Amino acid sequence: MSDTVGVIGLGNAGSSICKALSGRIPLVGFDLSAARRDAVADLEMTCVGSAAEVAAKAKRIILSLPKPEASLAVVDEILAAGHRPEIVIETSTVTPKTAIDCHARCAPHGVGFVDAAIAGGVASMAAAKITFFLGGSPEDVARARPVLDLLADRIFDLGPVGAGMGVKVVNNGVMHAVMVVLIEAFAMSTKLGVPVQTMVDVLNREEGLLRPLVHRVQERMQQGDYKAGMSVSNARKDSVLALETSQQLGVPLFATLASHTPYEIAEAKGMGDLDYAALAQLWEDWSGVSFTRKG
Repeated sequence: MSDTVGVIGLGNAGSSICKALSGRIPLVGFDLSAARRDAVADLEMTCVGSAAEVAAKAKRIILSLPKPEASLAVVDEILAAGHRPEIVIETSTVTPKTAIDCHARCAPHGVGFVDAAIAGGVASMAAAKITFFLGGSPEDVARARPVLDLLADRIFDLGPVGAGMGVKVVNNGVMHAVMVVLIEAFAMSTKLGVPVQTMVDVLNREEGLLRPLVHRVQERMQQGDYKAGMSVSNARKDSVLALETSQQLGVPLFATLASHTPYEIAEAKGMGDLDYAALAQLWEDWSGVSFTRKG
């Protein structure tokens, strides 16, 4: 048991993790689906009949489950059976609150818990090239690292439990929102007769998609520097032109239309001469946060 790693949940992600670990460390696994258990039969691992049995054989357990309720149920099953693994590593995509709730259930029993959200696809998982967003106490992180280091290409150690899942949720939200904006943009450029690859090349420049992240967020928001630059008024004008062009082309805009509203609010609040990164100040007021880097 001392070196054995348990994997509960053998779907696409869980089975890929098992492939990465197979032959490198003793493995035991479980999934409710017999088909999924059969799919990993060629790996160097032992499949058992329940989550509790996994916990009886492994002191370090990886969860790779389909929904938050499943993570809570598995943690309850392990603890109710009286098993005390050293660490539970949550890699399922769950909410920060679910991770915090699981940790709260484990802590009174002396069971460590970290949330190690995965960034990347199954190919990187199977190749042990995972990027982890990790949340947990220093003590629990130290318990989890020997397993995560076998799987990871990069680990972001982000702080308390819940931070890992929180960053993944935010990251995925950005990706999915940007995807809609890109589809809208490519619908417009295609109607203008611009080849898709040409538009990809236009956006894939330092002055393209990376510009708002690096120049506005990293260089301006973190410094609280909103002087000069591309003004809110000019950015608002460009946004209006994009909306007018979409109407002329007959291309519906949803995400882009929604993103225009803060420019109107900022203009109405007298922020027109500031760099358009100053829109961040709206969210600082609305959300009670500060983006300015300390020190």
